[in-house]
Amino acid sequence: MPLMVTGFYASLTGLLIIALAYRVVKLRRSQKIGIGDGGNNALALAGRVHANLIENAPIVLILMLVAEAGGLAHFYLHCFGTVWIVARLLHAIGLTQGKGGYHFGRFWGVLLTWLVTISLALVNLVHFVQSL
Repeated sequence: MPLMVTGFYASLTGLLIIALAYRVVKLRRSQKIGIGDGGNNALALAGRVHANLIENAPIVLILMLVAEAGGLAHFYLHCFGTVWIVARLLHAIGLTQGKGGYHFGRFWGVLLTWLVTISLALVNLVHFVQSL
C-alpha cells in the first residue's frame, strides 16, 4: 500500500524544515557565528523556530503514517495534514514576529499542532482497540 498522503505532507514538512534551516544559516553567515548563537537574539530565535518544527514533526508524521497504513480515509488524512502545515507556518511566523513572546500565530500554531497530534493519537488508539 503506497502511503502517498503522508508522503505528501512529509515532503511539505521537509521543505519547511529546509526553509527554516536556511534562515539560520543565512543569519550565521551574516553575523559570522559558526556555533551557538553568539548572544545574537535573532539567531537564537531563528534556531528555536527551526528546532520546534524538528521536535514536533517526527511524532506527527509517524502518527499520520500509522493512520494511513491503518486505512484512515484520505479525506481525513488531508484534513490533518493541512491543519499540520498551517499550524507550523503560523507557529514559525508567530514566533518570529512575536520575537519569542505572545503572538496570535504562535498561540494558534501550538494549539493546532497539539490538536493534530492528540487527534491522530486517538484515531490510532481507536483503530487498535477496534482491531482486538
